[in-house]
Amino acid sequence: MAEETDTSAGKKAVGHHDIDTESVISVEDVNRQAKAMAEPVSLEKISGLAKNDPYVVIESLNAGYGKMEILHDFNLQVARQQSLCLIGPNGAGKSTILHSVFGFTNIFGGKILIGDGDDKLDITGLSASEKLKNFGIAYILQDKSVFPNMTVEENLWMGGYLMEKPEMAKEAAEKIFTKYSSLAERRTHQAKVLSGGERRLLEISRALVMEPEILLVDEPSIGLEPRFIDMVFEILDDLQNNEGKTIIMVEQNAKKGLEFADIGYVLVAGETAIAGLGDELLENPEVGRLFLGG
Repeated sequence: MAEETDTSAGKKAVGHHDIDTESVISVEDVNRQAKAMAEPVSLEKISGLAKNDPYVVIESLNAGYGKMEILHDFNLQVARQQSLCLIGPNGAGKSTILHSVFGFTNIFGGKILIGDGDDKLDITGLSASEKLKNFGIAYILQDKSVFPNMTVEENLWMGGYLMEKPEMAKEAAEKIFTKYSSLAERRTHQAKVLSGGERRLLEISRALVMEPEILLVDEPSIGLEPRFIDMVFEILDDLQNNEGKTIIMVEQNAKKGLEFADIGYVLVAGETAIAGLGDELLENPEVGRLFLGG
């Protein structure tokens, strides 16, 4: 039974555990303190983190929804086969970056480019379907994006809806079943009976049907038990290091995301407050205090 204790002196709260309420920090305080720790992030630094050979480039992007601008003069660079984790307080614009790359926002200014070396193409104004089919950019949505009343197999077929022939999607699904035996065992089961980890694997696998080069991954660990979180990051690590995928990720579990990613950006109010190697951000005491529970 929950135990009620005195909170007048900032000591404890109602619940099953003793909580030091003085250590609790509001979202507003996180934003304010994150802004205070922001440091100038030059284009030279962003380029250096991408090995001075970026594959995905965002230049001075202003973007948002309707008439509301969320991203302000935002820059990003990621090398081919590199991983980037975006962290920051709620409302910072992290998911808006993924939405902008994929074509879900209004672009008020700036460019989104893709390609190797000097052969980059401007994809800013293209539709999500064009980006997926012609440029290999796949977006893995947050939790609960499967079709619950369809089978696992049918969900995978849906991932190939842009393919010229249905047979191509079925062939791609068979390759995925070969790679992930746990899905193969469930191929005729409705998606709604899957565990949280199995659903997440299905969501990732469905995005792989089109054989993308770039994966935009939105909150891969959301709603998962710890053992499934580890499984998901192992899958993403395999996709990056063994299959050569470029990964741009938003992750609220900042510690797990930065442990996985090559580089990380801390976002505050639609701008980059800090950028660095994943390991560097893990060791940054201010990042740790605000986002890593340190």
